[in-house]
Amino acid sequence: MGTIKMRNMSFFGYHGLTSAEKEMAKRYSVDVDIEYDTATAAANDRLDNSVVNYETIYWTIEKFFHNNRFHLTETVAERLADLLFANQPMAKKLVVRVRKNHPPFPGFMEWVEVETERNR
Repeated sequence: MGTIKMRNMSFFGYHGLTSAEKEMAKRYSVDVDIEYDTATAAANDRLDNSVVNYETIYWTIEKFFHNNRFHLTETVAERLADLLFANQPMAKKLVVRVRKNHPPFPGFMEWVEVETERNR
């Protein structure tokens, strides 16, 4: 078993409760960890169904942010984890972290993060 880790992917989204969040896109950062049989992937040494294709994952997340609007960052993280886990049948474990950068808050906060996990 091994883990592929994708870090700090950046997307714009219209998620939030306030009208300003619904009208002006905010930057979100996403991390994804997928645990799977990397030895089989390495032995085959080709891009097939035994491999996590990180380019496909990136574009899946980009499309998800483009096509969806939610009130809560928790909803974003949970729905994204469901989508990625369903699309990666070789994954034994998946961890998704979604960060809302500089959330509208009457103070300064660099980001707020929701982490969720899926297991087979």
